[in-house]
Amino acid sequence: MGEKVVVIRAMPNIAVAVGESMTCLCGDEEISPGAMETAQGIFAALGETIFIDEEQMTPATALCACGIAFFLRSIRAAAQGGVQVGFHAEDAIRLAAQTARGAATLLLNDGAHPEVKIDRVTTPRGVTIAGLNEMEHGGFSSAMIRGIVTAAEKASTLYPA
Repeated sequence: MGEKVVVIRAMPNIAVAVGESMTCLCGDEEISPGAMETAQGIFAALGETIFIDEEQMTPATALCACGIAFFLRSIRAAAQGGVQVGFHAEDAIRLAAQTARGAATLLLNDGAHPEVKIDRVTTPRGVTIAGLNEMEHGGFSSAMIRGIVTAAEKASTLYPA
């Protein structure tokens, strides 16, 4: 018979357009380190890569592929708040998007938990804690979690294991 063909499954997201995708890769148990390295090398041109287990690919669809839309929606919401407090829409989007980029870069640069960075800008009786509490009262974290879980559940019906 013929040689065994190495198959590696990839789940990038639309940030490939700007070289900032989070691409999840997986293969069968017999995949060689050389094949993994080659795949990571190919997809590294599109952003970051990580090898995950096959059973994590459906959740990766929700967190990384769908997640782009979830984070864009949060930036849009922040920009709408910016307009409400006095910025023009174009400026509000730029301010919100750059702020989101800065937040992500802080976490990616040192691997800190988000709460560590949040604690650095949250003071007793301060502006930040007031805003955070209002968002939590409105269900911000819960809505994000439910959105990711719902997307993963839907993805599992499209790509059954």
